[in-house]
Amino acid sequence: MSVGEQDGRPLVRMRVYIGPDGPYSATESADGRLKFSLRRRRAAQGSDVFIESAVDVGIANGKLDGVITRTATDGSVNERTRFTGKRIPPMPQSPPDLSKVRFGLPILLFNGKDLAGWRPHESDKINGWSAQDGMLVNTTPKTDFSATGDHANLRTEAEFEDFWLHAEFLIEENRNSGIYLRGMYEAQVVDRDSRMQGIQGPGAIFGRIAPSANAGKPGGQWQTYDLTLVDRHVTVALNGVKVIDNQPIVGPTAGAIYTDPSAPGPIYLQGDHTAVKYKNIYLAPVVGAR
Repeated sequence: MSVGEQDGRPLVRMRVYIGPDGPYSATESADGRLKFSLRRRRAAQGSDVFIESAVDVGIANGKLDGVITRTATDGSVNERTRFTGKRIPPMPQSPPDLSKVRFGLPILLFNGKDLAGWRPHESDKINGWSAQDGMLVNTTPKTDFSATGDHANLRTEAEFEDFWLHAEFLIEENRNSGIYLRGMYEAQVVDRDSRMQGIQGPGAIFGRIAPSANAGKPGGQWQTYDLTLVDRHVTVALNGVKVIDNQPIVGPTAGAIYTDPSAPGPIYLQGDHTAVKYKNIYLAPVVGAR
């Protein structure tokens, strides 16, 4: 959540897991608190019932103090969810000098034999992940691009700070997955000709940073990501082409499971979207600067 100003009035950006983050105009601002409404959503696909979410938020003892009240247009839902949050550190004033960053020895994250070091993120969903012939395979019947599904996402047991990550993936035509750095920032996994392009396309940090070019390959071919995350700045090479060069990531992307940029987090793979295959996943942690 962030608050700016437009025409003298508060303008709020807020995302609750997935979906848009606004901006939303405050309908009321008094006594240090803001009130605004999130974008309404359908209660279910094809439903004529909508869920409306009203937010009331302020700051208490240096932390966010808020409540989201959700109601359905047919009266079937009326629930309140409290939330809190802390101020994140300001973005570094300049990008890191990557020529002075030292990386440790690469760590193999997937051994090609089993899921040692990995676990499903959602215990109540179907685990479609398995090791097959040296590949990390997600098997699911889902084929559409809707935001969530009944199959689980997968995360590393270990958590990491800054690093360089190498991963190879095979995504079929019109399929969709993603690699989250520290569980916060999604590098999009789609084919070259996906209907998702630009800031949501091949090589993008989803919804945050568009690639300088579409360096993707057609569906059904192996592709390679080399992802460097240092001081909240990211460099993305897709299939050997640098498409994002040491750019700041101003906040978590949609679907993030971690949101504190000052804390370590896991490597997190989307499995609730469609089938996908990964292999040769290894990571070199930052160990210091010369």
